[in-house]
Parts: sequence; C-alpha cells; structure tokens
Amino acid sequence: MRALLVVNPKATTTSERTRDVLAHALAGDLKLDVVATEHRGHAAELARQATDDGLDLVIALGGDGTVNEVANGLLAAGPAPSLPAVAVVPGGSTNVFARSLGMPNDPVEATGLLLEALRAGRSREIGLGLADERWFLFCAGLGFDAEVIGRVEERRAGGRRATPGLYVRSAVRRFYGGRDTRRHGPLTLEVPGAEPIEGIRLGIVQNTVPWTFLRNRPVNPCPQASYDTGLDLFALTRMSTLPTLRHLARMLGSTGNAPHGRHVVSLHDCDAFTLRTEEPVSLQVDGDHLGEHRSVTFRGVPRALRVIV
Repeated sequence: MRALLVVNPKATTTSERTRDVLAHALAGDLKLDVVATEHRGHAAELARQATDDGLDLVIALGGDGTVNEVANGLLAAGPAPSLPAVAVVPGGSTNVFARSLGMPNDPVEATGLLLEALRAGRSREIGLGLADERWFLFCAGLGFDAEVIGRVEERRAGGRRATPGLYVRSAVRRFYGGRDTRRHGPLTLEVPGAEPIEGIRLGIVQNTVPWTFLRNRPVNPCPQASYDTGLDLFALTRMSTLPTLRHLARMLGSTGNAPHGRHVVSLHDCDAFTLRTEEPVSLQVDGDHLGEHRSVTFRGVPRALRVIV
C-alpha cells in the first residue's frame, strides 16, 4: 500500500523523536513517504498531490487543523471512490476527530491501533459537512464560539499554548466584555421548506459527537449527531448568564439529553440550512477560524470520506 504521512512539525503533543519512531513503525507495513508541513494550507496541497499520484492512503500526524486540511485537499474535486483513504495519528492539543473515531489520544497507542486496522483491512465511510465550499469533519460555528477560537489563535500567534484553560478564559472574556456576538446583529436561520427563525445569537453545527473536549470531558450540544446522519444545529436566541450556564451543564452531563428551553433552537439530521446576518460574524470549522461572513450555507454530504479505523 502506497501511503503519505503528513507531519505537522508544530504538533503540540509529539516530539521529533516520537514522530521518527511512529514513521518507522508505519514504514514497516507501508510504502511510505513522509513530508512535514511548512505553512498553512500545505497539508491540503500534499493531499491533492497524493490524489493525483494515485496513492492509497494519507495519514495525518497532527491536530484537527492538519486533518481538516488533508480532507479538504483530498475532496477538492468532490467525493469519489478512487480517492485515497485517510488515517489520523493525534498530535494536537484536543484531537476531537481522532477521538470521535475511537482512537486513543496517545500517538503511540493510536499508531498501534492504526496498524491493526490496516492489517485487518478495516475502514469506514463517514459523512462530512460543508460550510459553503469548506469541508469540515466534526463541527462548525458562526458567532460566539468562532470568536473565541479567533481569540485563541491570536494568543497562540503570540506564543501561548492552546490549553483548555486558554479556551475557557477566552470564552469568559468574550461573554462578559469586549467585542462578542451579543453585540453583533442577530442571525437568521433558513431551512428549506420552513419559516425563517430570526434573533439567533449563537449557532453551533455538529457532524458528530462530541463538539469538543475539555481535557477528557466531552461537550455535547447536539448529542444525537453522527457521521451516519445529516447535520445537527444547536442555536440560542438569548445568551444571558444563568440560562447559558444551565445549557453548558447539560452539554457536559452524561445523560445524553440535549439542552432545551424557550431560547434553544435545535435541528437534527438536516441536509442543508443557512445562517445569515446583516453584520459579518466569525466562522470556524473544526476549530479553525475562517474570518467573518454574512451568510454561510451548511450541507451534510453522506459517505464523503473513507477512514482507516
């Protein structure tokens, strides 16, 4: 099997020595090329080249951003049976995608499981989401959560590590002060065949569970989301302190019950919907800030990607 290992050298939780050991282990079972990314978007370029070269497999060693780029590179011309399969070895700070597939968060253990899957011929076709033309693996968001991610990215550019504490502090600062979504104009939700819903202040789109992790604790605004169904949406028309804390507690709970209430808007297994606003607001996909947008159409695409797991 011809494979490409795309390595993010800035991956948070793997050292250069660990990466060398993992590459050596994989090379024992694969005809493997190893390439380190050099700039943003490089993983997507490498994945597109792997498609053109007719490779069988692309392995991403890095965080969710690296895997997202690989998926977007492979799917640049849309899903096709001839595309290389994808595998992931977690190396980031959160690794939501790998963990959602049941992969261990430890890169050495994950490599062992990946080798077992390759030897047994195990794979799975999963549905993905599209935010306009950008593919996402597990989540997207318009508004508050995207602004928090944008703030974290600014801090990381200044040398800070992307820890759960940094996300929590950034969220609290956005919620209680500064330029956050409560001061932006509201969003309007448009679903084909239904009346528009206005006044939305926060919109979280999920393609699977969880939305994210706080260390080992999954956060689930849409606990029914799955790679085998369409997209789910959790939205709020009001963001005041006590109701928001109650929704957060339910997201962190283990009962599997979705947050609910008079200010909650939910969609499950939806093919497509659009969020619009008069003023541009932040968009994120898979934890990557994509700037500000006035309108984004989200679509679920079934069986878009084959993963080794």
